[in-house]
Amino acid sequence: MTQPSDATQDLEARITRLEHRVVTDGAVDADALQAPPPQRSEPPWLDGARVVVRAWRDAEFRARLLIDPKAALAELGMQVSDGHNGDPAFQVVANTEAIHNVIVCTLCSCYPRGLLGPPPDWYRSEEYRARVVKEPRAVLREFGLEVPAAKTVQVWDSTADLRYMVLPQPPEDLGSFEDQALLELISPEVLVGTREPVIRT
Repeated sequence: MTQPSDATQDLEARITRLEHRVVTDGAVDADALQAPPPQRSEPPWLDGARVVVRAWRDAEFRARLLIDPKAALAELGMQVSDGHNGDPAFQVVANTEAIHNVIVCTLCSCYPRGLLGPPPDWYRSEEYRARVVKEPRAVLREFGLEVPAAKTVQVWDSTADLRYMVLPQPPEDLGSFEDQALLELISPEVLVGTREPVIRT
């Protein structure tokens, strides 16, 4: 077994001193530092999926979501930020028969974490960030999504001040699905635009 490096030992010592200080100052209870982090029993992007299903079911909500997405989210008790990244602006971009939208953050990994959870590893990768702007159709094809030549691919670049989410097109036979079945069609890839909802038979 390898021994911890001096840098690792120094970091651990600094963390221990910080923990002692916040407990001594009364900012944090000592037991809270030892408690394991809470486990989510549902996917972190499920709130985003619920927003999509609501928009598919309710045309008036869909219109509000596209015009004033933060207000529409507030109706559902949801928000864009996770509390650590300020309060960025937010835009929902809808896929149509003429346009397919895809999201990227070319500088880092800006993402609506309060709504979708942490970004997937591929979203943070340098390869995705560089290539999807230059050759979006090729990148989407690698995700298994072939966008027809007649359809425009619109790439949106997230920033620290503005985040995006894709509103995919609903399945043609929307009325035949229960909400839970619809939620299962939606993944982070769908909400970023690198895939479309896939109905598995």
